[in-house]
Amino acid sequence: QITVSPYNKYMKNLKNAAPVRFLLTAVFTLCLALCILNIPSVFAQTSASSAQKDSQTRQYMELLNSVYTFVLENYVDETDPKVLYEGALKGMMDAFQDPYTAYLGSAQMRDLNDTTTGGFGGVGLSITKPAESSAEKPAYVEVVSPIEDTPGWKAGIQAGDLILSIDGTSTADITMEEVLKILRGPKDTSVNLIIRRGKTSEFPVTLVRAIIEVPTVKYGMINNGQQKTGYIRIIEFTPKTPSRVQEALNSFKEAAFDSLIIDLRNNPGGLITSVVEVADKFIDSGIIVSTKSRLTFENSVYRATAKATVLPKGIPVVVLINKGSASASEILAGALKDDHLAYLVGERTYGKGSVQQVVPLPNSDGIKLTMARYYTPSDSNIDKIGIPPDKEVLLPVLSESEEKAYANLVTDGTIAKYAESHPNMSEKEIAAYAKELQKSYNLELRLLRRLIKLEVNRKKPADLYDLDYDLQLQAALETLKLPNFNALVKSAKTIKELQADAASESAQAAKK
Repeated sequence: QITVSPYNKYMKNLKNAAPVRFLLTAVFTLCLALCILNIPSVFAQTSASSAQKDSQTRQYMELLNSVYTFVLENYVDETDPKVLYEGALKGMMDAFQDPYTAYLGSAQMRDLNDTTTGGFGGVGLSITKPAESSAEKPAYVEVVSPIEDTPGWKAGIQAGDLILSIDGTSTADITMEEVLKILRGPKDTSVNLIIRRGKTSEFPVTLVRAIIEVPTVKYGMINNGQQKTGYIRIIEFTPKTPSRVQEALNSFKEAAFDSLIIDLRNNPGGLITSVVEVADKFIDSGIIVSTKSRLTFENSVYRATAKATVLPKGIPVVVLINKGSASASEILAGALKDDHLAYLVGERTYGKGSVQQVVPLPNSDGIKLTMARYYTPSDSNIDKIGIPPDKEVLLPVLSESEEKAYANLVTDGTIAKYAESHPNMSEKEIAAYAKELQKSYNLELRLLRRLIKLEVNRKKPADLYDLDYDLQLQAALETLKLPNFNALVKSAKTIKELQADAASESAQAAKK
């Protein structure tokens, strides 16, 4: 059996039915081909003048317009012009292979506005998704950080977890806009996720959507022996964050604090103006952060002012960071580190050193475009690199058998069932149940106690801190006790020095 290709059949029918139309189409196709063939010759001019660049721009715009019109008029089915418009914009943004540059449909623009104004139905996860997907490396959604006191946080989802599927749909096969559309929805409705943690641990999680309010700051005192440590957890940088930080510092002064911990773990960032105002409370002079771009109006230098500084002189400061610390939280950590004002404890940060602008378009959609990169006071950009801690404290990594035990524990719902029948468990009861669980699930007691506490407190506000579970917070408190703490802070290398060391090591390794 011989099959005529659809294209050949279409062209034959078109010729027979309308010779003139066929001739016009053929002429257009020839012109289109000539334009396409001519493009490489334009690019061959490596030192094109401004006039030549303008000519290239006009040529491409004319070509795009011609292709758009041709496709709209000749595609086999009637096509909505909006579909082609959105596809063209999405393709243009995706061409940069920058996860922070994207076309935002009207639904995404609504979601963005909801997030900024502080109330929407969702699960409370800050996420990202690679622009490219392949069989070798599927573009699954990655959790940048869970937002505290939200369904995602209470379910124990962690920074670095991959969301493989949502309600049975693989996240590798859908766009970020589609991901957000599925995750968000009316309050008290549920959504089912498959989570991958580590290399092999996969388990289902059902989240019940809640009204997500943009969080800012939590604070309190940690009385650890003779130590009186003020503890500030900055959850996100919003317009309210600076005033909340000021409230915290005022309360610490009243409590006669002698040391300070700023917790930036799982902080996905926020407004640059907010983080600059917060940093100004700790830094009395010099650069806090600068932004650089090929656009003059995007080049800015944000400086500290002495009158804004409110932290008393001589108060030792530790900043907690992890791989969920991104963007604006990296600006604060980088500024305090480069100015030798704080000691960083925890894990290397996420590494988002770029600045985006959201540009609304007339059709209620928009684009988010990377327009500058930011630099720390030592003139270093940390994009895709992150900031390493001065004292690294890694959380224990589950072995393969522990990953399997963890997945089984979550899937079985054992803790949830027990907590439901034993409400308001005491610390002693939690510890006893953890020992009982360990007989069936080969996991560390510290982790089991943490999982039980999360389940018991699922309907309550999160505890300010958990010294039993939090090894990084324990390390921060121990570091503050060191007699040579101030010398450690002063001798710590700036981010620029660390990056220079890393470049030197790479160059030496390449020679071997």
